[in-house]
Amino acid sequence: MKSLELIIERIILSSRWLLVAFYIGLVAALAVYAVSFAYKLLKIASGVFELDEAEMILAMLSLIDAALVASLIVMVMISGYENFVSRFDEASEADNEVSFLGKLDSGSLKIKVASSIVAISSIHLLQVFLNADKYADGKIMWLTFMHLAFVASAVMLGFLEKLMSVTSKNDLKDKG
Repeated sequence: MKSLELIIERIILSSRWLLVAFYIGLVAALAVYAVSFAYKLLKIASGVFELDEAEMILAMLSLIDAALVASLIVMVMISGYENFVSRFDEASEADNEVSFLGKLDSGSLKIKVASSIVAISSIHLLQVFLNADKYADGKIMWLTFMHLAFVASAVMLGFLEKLMSVTSKNDLKDKG
């Protein structure tokens, strides 16, 4: 019975390597998104003299939005791999150290993802407000409510993460 248990445990632990397919897929998605970003940038650059100030602001917000989404993809890829699959061996070398590796646990990752979603939502909402004449009032209201839901979710995640860290510190003090 003990050998069956060991086999099951090895299978379950080894299954984490299936996540690599998702992370490689995210690398491919990031590459596609980079091409899309370059296309948007060239389109904006070619029309720089035709765009008025409001259109230029919207175009810049679009580029900032794309950068935030790309950063979110990278954050999920790297921290997900680090937390659930394996540590990065190259990053531990002193001359090649990347300072943020190994510092994002699943709790702080959730906070960073939620913060990124709030930032992306903020930029999208700002774009909508700058083009308010193109949107129905009801749609603007629902987009605002969705943004507020993202903000509330991020605040609650932050509060819960802080509560959990205080609880775990108290548990360590009680054991020590």
